[in-house]
Amino acid sequence: MDHVEESEILAATQRYYVERPIFSHPVLQERLHKKDKISESIGDKLKQAFTCTPKKIRNIIYMFLPITKWLPAYRFKEYVLGDIVSGISTGVLQLPQGLAFAMLAAVPPVFGLYSSFYPVIMYCFFGTSRHISIGPFAVISLMIGGVAVRLVPDDIVIPGGVNATNSTEARDALRVKVAMSVTLLTGIIQFCLGVCRFGFVAIYLTEPLVRGFTTAAAVHVFTSMLKYLFGVKTKRYSGIFSVVYSTVAVLQNVKNLNVCSLGVGLMVLRFKEKLPAPIPLEFLCGKSVVMGTGISAGFSLHESYNVDVVGTLPLGLLPPANPDTSLFHLVYVDAIAIAIVGFSVTISMAKTLANKHGYQVDGNQELIALGLCNSTGSLFQTFAISCSLSRSLVQEGTGGKTQTIWLTTFVSSLFLGLDYGLITAVIIALMTVIYRTQR
Repeated sequence: MDHVEESEILAATQRYYVERPIFSHPVLQERLHKKDKISESIGDKLKQAFTCTPKKIRNIIYMFLPITKWLPAYRFKEYVLGDIVSGISTGVLQLPQGLAFAMLAAVPPVFGLYSSFYPVIMYCFFGTSRHISIGPFAVISLMIGGVAVRLVPDDIVIPGGVNATNSTEARDALRVKVAMSVTLLTGIIQFCLGVCRFGFVAIYLTEPLVRGFTTAAAVHVFTSMLKYLFGVKTKRYSGIFSVVYSTVAVLQNVKNLNVCSLGVGLMVLRFKEKLPAPIPLEFLCGKSVVMGTGISAGFSLHESYNVDVVGTLPLGLLPPANPDTSLFHLVYVDAIAIAIVGFSVTISMAKTLANKHGYQVDGNQELIALGLCNSTGSLFQTFAISCSLSRSLVQEGTGGKTQTIWLTTFVSSLFLGLDYGLITAVIIALMTVIYRTQR
């Protein structure tokens, strides 16, 4: 007991004396943020960069071939049924979209099917998003079509004294050649940007910017399909205020209205919360396309009532062909715009779905994947592809603090076009961040 009491008395009487310099606030901040820098020679850095270890090789393979990382961890029993249903639904929707978007790209419809096949295979190996659908996209198709029509107009004179049918086929062949050249150059640009780590710009694509951009893209898709919905033929518009010009031109020439699928879609969206089970709207639309094709062929609607049809599609796949690189100097500006817009659409949707499902996507690898899809696909006569926005993109609940950015992105992308609109939106977003930081 005496020993315990002595220890308590000793502890109560002991004191610590700390001797340190007096710090002012600036000096304390400097000391806190000061880091010891370990200097390495150039030789050590080169040695470390070129050292080959199994771990380093594995990380490089995982980086450039993401399929090697997720495929071994695939939960077959848990995922296979959902993947099969999703694949069938997406495939059914992809077929009519490919045919329609090929018409927007001013090439024969069958090339939309080619563009729905080859790039998907490439992205499966090199892409990092688990949910986006790669293939023809309306806005990119419109940009491709704008280049093709500019270089090969409808009234072009084909030498050789050919008749009207052969003249149309020769004109389409020239437009396919232009589309292949633009697609190859677009893929090269995207691949080089990915290798140069240009994907860092994805961090500046904030959530309201992404939502506004994708919503404006959805409006562009809708207006591009209006002339087919109303059954009219109008001039092709692109660039600033193209949405307004296209809508006004369609409304001025409207004669009839085909709203079967549109009416069904609006009814499902209106009453979907009251339905006992979800309705696969894409599957129903795909079946309506098959039924419409059968009715058109069975009753000869094209011959009897002059109903526009796609026509006979050739069987099989085309052999590889070299794109015409001599056209690069005529299309490089358009290729740059298509490369940037295609990447922006893809990374926007990829980030949105990745945030929703709790994983991350790599902007640099997405650029590389898109570059390989487009450059390799151009050898098989495909046109430029991107992420397909097959669902509704009208978003709600952006929040009061960030709605300056969303509204600016939506309005600028809608009226200025997706290329100029994206640049404007990024500038506004950066200015908003700088302003809030200063405040």
